[in-house]
Amino acid sequence: MDSFNDVLNAAKEYCKERLVDATYNLYIDGLEAVSFEGSGKVVLAVRNDFICTIVRDRYTPLLKEALAAMLGFEVEVELMVPAAAPAQPEAAAEKPLPRTDPDGRYDFNFENFIKGPSNQFAYAAAQAVASNPSGAYNPLFIYGQSGLGKTHLLTAIQIEIKKNHPDFNIVYVDCEKFTNEIITAIREGSTEQFRLKYRAADVLLVDDIQFIAGKESTQEEFFHTFNTLHNAGKQIVLASDRPAKEIKSLEERLRTRFEWGLTADIQPPDFETRVAIIRRKAELFHLEIPDDVAEFIANHLKNNIRQLEGAVKKLNAYYMLEGIQPVIGVAQNAIKDILNETQPVPVTIEKIIGEVGRTYNVSPAEIRGMRRTANISSARQTAIYVVREITGMSMEDIGKEFGGRDHSTIVYSLKALESNLENDRHLKETVEDIIKNVRT
Repeated sequence: MDSFNDVLNAAKEYCKERLVDATYNLYIDGLEAVSFEGSGKVVLAVRNDFICTIVRDRYTPLLKEALAAMLGFEVEVELMVPAAAPAQPEAAAEKPLPRTDPDGRYDFNFENFIKGPSNQFAYAAAQAVASNPSGAYNPLFIYGQSGLGKTHLLTAIQIEIKKNHPDFNIVYVDCEKFTNEIITAIREGSTEQFRLKYRAADVLLVDDIQFIAGKESTQEEFFHTFNTLHNAGKQIVLASDRPAKEIKSLEERLRTRFEWGLTADIQPPDFETRVAIIRRKAELFHLEIPDDVAEFIANHLKNNIRQLEGAVKKLNAYYMLEGIQPVIGVAQNAIKDILNETQPVPVTIEKIIGEVGRTYNVSPAEIRGMRRTANISSARQTAIYVVREITGMSMEDIGKEFGGRDHSTIVYSLKALESNLENDRHLKETVEDIIKNVRT
């Protein structure tokens, strides 16, 4: 069971980065591996009933997240307090896990970024910024579809600048977190602390900047943060799933600033680059993948680097935990699982309401509730429309999700919103951006 112990130890380190020492030492450090089942269930032993209850209630989501980061796929976690540790199955020979950065991302540095015609320009621009912060391109705006390496480049810039300028204050944030922090700061009256955090940065890296679309408070704060940093000669790097001109409900003053520096796009990799990515990921796992297997994967996963990485992680897990060699038949199963996992799935109501709530600066509870202030009613109508547009749910089912409202109320909300869309260009652009962000 040594190999699975390595996985668990790496997962524990992932948790340790996210917990205070006392919490980690009491609840996570003592976990022991019991078994890993082919169905994707991990069984862990806990010292006593008290700790088992706390871990199950509070820390199971973090454990699942950590194990998924190590294995490359989701698992279920079961906790037990054994009288005696059960027998554990044999696993493949012990192999070192790849190094990870503090966020659990596998070697997201420049050395491990596989270059090709589809990303060479963005890679060169990122390197230039990393080697000469504020002296090359400011801002640098990188865009491309999900899973093509934007986050890798942002992390690589962070790592390189930190290495060369250890005294720099580097702030890395995704735009959703940035928005949530603004909302919290406004509600708690702590906007000065929020501003100090971001406006004191020497380097600001923002991922998924498209989520700023339509959010007036977020755009206002980011505009002033951008100006403060840019005027002080600080480096700004932004990543988006689309160019600034296609973020429809983005204020013009921000759009122009995003285009002040250099814009670089990343396209899906060609076949040779996909094969190189597969081989490099396998090297990080110390996993030998035959050429025919690498080419088979590259021929079937064409548009998303995360899928390629996921396939290699899956093959590594098969070998590491069950001793199954990476051959074509195993690769077929791995790809089938990955394609099933990454196909569009019904977007949860919570995700839609959360995105609408951030856009209108209201809480999900207010959207579902009965208050009828103008802003809450507008957010509610928008959320109902987006739910109908994306999920195709029936009026009755939508009504149940929104506080038990009846069919006629949902119909009225949809008609009112549709009428407003015809006459309000800004609202139309905001709704279109919400839908794109939810589907990202």
